[in-house]
Amino acid sequence: MKRKKLKIVLLVLLLALASLFWGHQRIERFADTPLAIGQETYFKLPAGTGRVALEGLLVRDKLIHNGRWFPWLLRLEPELAEFKAGTYRLTPGMTVRQMLKLLASGKEAQFSARFIEGSRLKDWLQVLQESKYVKHTLAGKSEAEIAMALGLPEGTTLEGRLYPDTYLYTAGTTDLALLKRSQLRMYKALQDIWHARDTSLPYKTPEEMLTMASIIEKETAVAEERTKVASVFINRLRLGMRLQTDPTVIYGMGENYTGNITRKDLETPTPYNTYVISGLPPTPIAMPSRASLEAAANPAKTDYLYFVADGKGGHTFTTNLASHNAAVRAYRQVQKEKNEK
Repeated sequence: MKRKKLKIVLLVLLLALASLFWGHQRIERFADTPLAIGQETYFKLPAGTGRVALEGLLVRDKLIHNGRWFPWLLRLEPELAEFKAGTYRLTPGMTVRQMLKLLASGKEAQFSARFIEGSRLKDWLQVLQESKYVKHTLAGKSEAEIAMALGLPEGTTLEGRLYPDTYLYTAGTTDLALLKRSQLRMYKALQDIWHARDTSLPYKTPEEMLTMASIIEKETAVAEERTKVASVFINRLRLGMRLQTDPTVIYGMGENYTGNITRKDLETPTPYNTYVISGLPPTPIAMPSRASLEAAANPAKTDYLYFVADGKGGHTFTTNLASHNAAVRAYRQVQKEKNEK
């Protein structure tokens, strides 16, 4: 009788062990199952989401086919249940376990907003408007209101004061926060470069150097030319010559600029038309790169007073009007030959 009972107990234990082994295998198989996605997917986990709610979200979003083994996996591996709120990037082939480890790590998906050197404030606001997962707080605000929100003094223009670069951010980051980061970077760069400048240059303030850098940025994209372009404008300032730079005319025209500058445009006064005004325009005309800031701070030592496009992507620099006019004729000939092909 005792032997029979012992056999029954052993049988029950064996069945229990077999059941546990089977269950463990099913849980492991579930944990190693790839998510039901065929392409990169973003998954948002709201704050305060618990185990049951997470299971519901995964089933709802069809990331897993059913959640039968989900709670058992979290019991078996409780460290996977320490998930954090955020927006996460899920990739094809990622398993349920890998996904839970990602949610527990708090390593949210990173997005990027790229602001190009030489772009203007209106371009930046457009980039922000089109950026995924940015929280928009600046829609409809004027430049003055945005400057105030950034903590800048009243009357401060934002043109030129934002550092062009690619900025990474997580979902929910505000457009204002991104602008603040770029504004602080430009402020630091401007201060550092200002202190390292050639002190003989005719700048009264860092802002004047920033304005010069913005003009250099718009005049050339050729790295080795920046200091030469800077030298032309510095030489002109020292001689009391007008800068006569087309990008300032274009900026002053605003929405009236349609792609071409006429003689009338060059003769029409605006606060930015350096064919009409003397010295620098009142504010920067674009967001300059660090390279243009450094060129404005330490121009090449030259006697150049003129430059014109050479038709090959660069410029021809000259010291007198006769040579400049010859360079202009050479440029026009290159353009004519291109058009005839």
